[in-house]
Amino acid sequence: MDKKNSGVGVLDKAVYILATLESGPHSLAELVAATGIARPTAHRLAVALEFHHLVSRDLNGRFIIGPRSGELAAAAGEDRLIAVATPALAALRDATGESAQLYRRQGDIRICVAVAERLSGLRDSVPIGASLTMQAGSAAQILMAWEDSEKIHRGLKNARYTAAHLAADRRRGWAQSVGEREAGVASVSAPVRGPNGKVIAAVSISGPIERLGRQPGRVHAAAVVATAERLSEHLKSGK
Repeated sequence: MDKKNSGVGVLDKAVYILATLESGPHSLAELVAATGIARPTAHRLAVALEFHHLVSRDLNGRFIIGPRSGELAAAAGEDRLIAVATPALAALRDATGESAQLYRRQGDIRICVAVAERLSGLRDSVPIGASLTMQAGSAAQILMAWEDSEKIHRGLKNARYTAAHLAADRRRGWAQSVGEREAGVASVSAPVRGPNGKVIAAVSISGPIERLGRQPGRVHAAAVVATAERLSEHLKSGK
């Protein structure tokens, strides 16, 4: 590991620990060996990082990268994601003839962070910044389906979808809903993944059931999945 010194020793050591954990779980002894940091200091810093959720523990008690690290990485990539999502959603709208959206989860709600509205006719309008429930809708299913089992168990309480729906979403790589979030509205969604493979957003199209039908995924899933995969690849490549 290339150790660069900022002049702030405690910060440098904390960064060394995080960089070491990028390669996988480490016991305290392994952290000491890999970083060259004295055992008491390595323990103190690792526990402090754990307090702030930058570091966590696996089932064997070894230190691993914590959930906060992923949240920060996702936030750092958000502007880049939105910038590339805007033209991608416009292309998806043009290909399907339906309004297209990008959602990100924030706790118990999902936020519409980018949108390309259908230009005319009856449409499902979701403005940028709109807060929608995580208990209904195909995008909510996508943002829930790849969470850990505990979060899924909590999220299914009062949800209009079931564990079987989420299993099907994971298996085929997309979700659909008909009248789930709002009467008369159907939607299809697919996951956008960050560089670490974690689902960080959902691409969706939505519109009236009269136009999308009772099985909207049959017609539109391929286009929605392709758009989500292009966004994921963009984030992975960093271009």
